[in-house]
Amino acid sequence: MDQRIINLFDEYTHAPLSRKEFMERLLKLTGGTALAAAALAALEPGYAQAASIPQKNDELLMEDVTWPGADGVTMKGYLVHPKSKKKRGAVVVIHENRGLTPHIKDVTRRVAAAGYLALGVDALSGFGGTPANEDEGRALIGKLDPKQNLQNYLTGLAYLRRHPESNGRTGCMGFCWGGAMANKLAIADPALNAAVAYYGTQPPVSDVPSIKARLLLHYAGLDERVNAGKDAYAAALTAAGIKFDQYVYEGVNHAFNNDSSPARYNAEAAKLAWDRTLKLFKETLS
Repeated sequence: MDQRIINLFDEYTHAPLSRKEFMERLLKLTGGTALAAAALAALEPGYAQAASIPQKNDELLMEDVTWPGADGVTMKGYLVHPKSKKKRGAVVVIHENRGLTPHIKDVTRRVAAAGYLALGVDALSGFGGTPANEDEGRALIGKLDPKQNLQNYLTGLAYLRRHPESNGRTGCMGFCWGGAMANKLAIADPALNAAVAYYGTQPPVSDVPSIKARLLLHYAGLDERVNAGKDAYAAALTAAGIKFDQYVYEGVNHAFNNDSSPARYNAEAAKLAWDRTLKLFKETLS
């Protein structure tokens, strides 16, 4: 696909670009309605086709859960863990900027299938939960109070630590908007053992010395918007003596892990990043 089309979609999903303006510009780039529709089909999620861990699974327990969040908000989440009873490390899975979608629920199941207690937190709980319409989800994400939202994620980590199957060691992993949140949680929670940020923007470098967790930072080579701050972040982490690994996957786009979006998904990069993520969790959460 023409990289200009992918860049336009990234602008639409991360900036205040209306659907109308996005479609007008997409039509100009593709030159016709049929080609625009084909490009859109390859860019927008196809959740059913991409689910890798079925919702009916003999090895996993899956349930919708709630717990007290900040300022009286009842938080909602998707909790998944193996049926075998044992103490295990726990991971908060942080969604993209459209909410707790079927894709992120599938990622939560993947983490659980690897042997962990996994919780997909719905940041839009205060609005009643993630809507089915992704444009509505993106709009609601923009209305979240940043401080309250951070506290809500901290309550999610606390919820996992209280779980009877938790061994007390916790990690988080996030994608896009969630990648930025993973970096913020590493700063805000000194008890966090590991944080994995997939193509997430970086926090202020002045906050870096507060980090106690091991970090794993995955970046897409073509993601100029997010990558603009990666070198300064790496330099601050090095200067503060924070243990971290940073990988840039050349020739791939933002959201390369999202297999529900075929135009941007890159299977090779996604597998390599996933293997590296599970290696970190094994080293820090076991």
